[in-house]
Amino acid sequence: MNGTMAASSNRIMLGPLVAAIDQGTSSTRFLVFNAKTAELLSHHQVEIKQSFPKEGWVEEDPKEILQSVYECMDRTCEKMTQLNIDISNIKAVGVTNQRETTLVWDKETGEPLYNAIVWLDLRTQSTVERLINKTPGRNKNHLKHKTGLPISTYFSAVKLRWLMDNVEKVHEAVLSHRAMFGTVDSWLIWSLTGGKKGGVHCTDVTNASRTMLFNIHTMDWDPELCKYFDIPMEILPKVRSSSEIYGLMCLGDQSAALVGQMCFKDGQAKNTYGTGCFLLKNVGTKPVMSDHGLLTTVAYKLGRDKPACYALEGSVAIAGAVVPWLKNNLGIIQTSTELEQLAADVGTSYGCYFVPAFSGLYAPYWEPSARGIICGLTQFTNRSHLAFAALEAVCFQTREILDAMNQDSGIHLSQLQVDGGMTSNRLLMQLQADILCIPVVKPSMPETTALGAAMAAGAAEGVSVWSLNPEDLTEVTSEKFEPQINPEESELRYARWKKAVQRAMNWETTEPVNNGNEETSIFSSVPLGFYILGSMFMLIGAKYIAAGQK
Repeated sequence: MNGTMAASSNRIMLGPLVAAIDQGTSSTRFLVFNAKTAELLSHHQVEIKQSFPKEGWVEEDPKEILQSVYECMDRTCEKMTQLNIDISNIKAVGVTNQRETTLVWDKETGEPLYNAIVWLDLRTQSTVERLINKTPGRNKNHLKHKTGLPISTYFSAVKLRWLMDNVEKVHEAVLSHRAMFGTVDSWLIWSLTGGKKGGVHCTDVTNASRTMLFNIHTMDWDPELCKYFDIPMEILPKVRSSSEIYGLMCLGDQSAALVGQMCFKDGQAKNTYGTGCFLLKNVGTKPVMSDHGLLTTVAYKLGRDKPACYALEGSVAIAGAVVPWLKNNLGIIQTSTELEQLAADVGTSYGCYFVPAFSGLYAPYWEPSARGIICGLTQFTNRSHLAFAALEAVCFQTREILDAMNQDSGIHLSQLQVDGGMTSNRLLMQLQADILCIPVVKPSMPETTALGAAMAAGAAEGVSVWSLNPEDLTEVTSEKFEPQINPEESELRYARWKKAVQRAMNWETTEPVNNGNEETSIFSSVPLGFYILGSMFMLIGAKYIAAGQK
């Protein structure tokens, strides 16, 4: 009896709880937080399978994604019941998700019409090149004034265009007004709020701002952009703020991490190390356009009547994704821990540089034709040097983005706040501080993406169990990594990396490319080629005639 009373009093003491669905590229998690202390009480994680039907194609099964959410929710609630925590105290659930991944489903049957096309998929490269070739001056930034984004394979509109052009089921569903388009948040919210029996078809401003169909100034779908991609507006979800009740709330994953890191002030920034790497800097309530290859994106809108806050973002396609590549494709490691150990054993790449441009290069280059290279190899190079070079590559890519941000804003960051799965790698964090020449600060609770989604859900009007006033926010304990090498050494390594990046450029194109940056062979012009060859033969002939006359 006393035990039961103690358990029930414990449950009461916890107060309101807030949960988050964190649906990432390689796994799904469900996490429950104490709304008063931000303490993570329980969670469960399920891996997601990726399929690669062709080179450069990356897909996931929408049904598997949804099932993984159900499984994570069930298992987490089981764990909480075992801990004697009352799950009825969960007052709201937030959603944070991989952002540009594109799905189309049938609103009458509830069935997906094709696999989800994952954000780093490259099948739309020829579509992108065709679109860019049609713009005045072949300008990839043709739509940037409205979207904040370059025309790239990364964003949802070109993926949706590919589905409409190449998948008969999608084409038919669009013609018969049964198709629904969405990013992962829309698919989950629609399914979890009733699906074909009245599910809510919505997205939030942060996810919408990654489609290339959303005007970041008017904060709504743009008819001209939809016309440009020839996409009917009726298939798009309704756009809401990042913090309100509609059955479930949603917030794109990198924006959620910005909230979770408490980056509410203009100029604050965070970097998330997941499958890719995403550096976001809060620029306040007016969008700032980048002159150095960064994206302008919506950071959050915490309530229907609250202003939108914007961010500059640098996106790197391959960060943590290099670990399964080294494990499955090359077989040189078995676990991510082994990668850290191998790299730590040598403490240097010994002049080896690795550019993991498996899906082209994202910020600040936006070059889909780039491909991965490993250079600077000698007979002495071994797998430990390659492991070190792989970790260094993550840090160099972050440095490139931070340099671009500093140039755009004119204000240099004095330290970098970090989160995400790869931050458990202490060597990586130290390398990052060394290469940036500024301290790197890692919170002791690395689940800041899920925490941010939970915070936005708990602060929603009608829930109001989580205060987002800076003075009310719990101070998160953190660990600081200080630079340990001299800046000259750092600059030398960074300059070598930039040289390697140039070697990776313009490797794979669907059309002949001459963008003015590469050397053109004199023989690429046929008449000029004949002229030069003819001149050479005449000179050789003249030489022999002259020799004969002697």
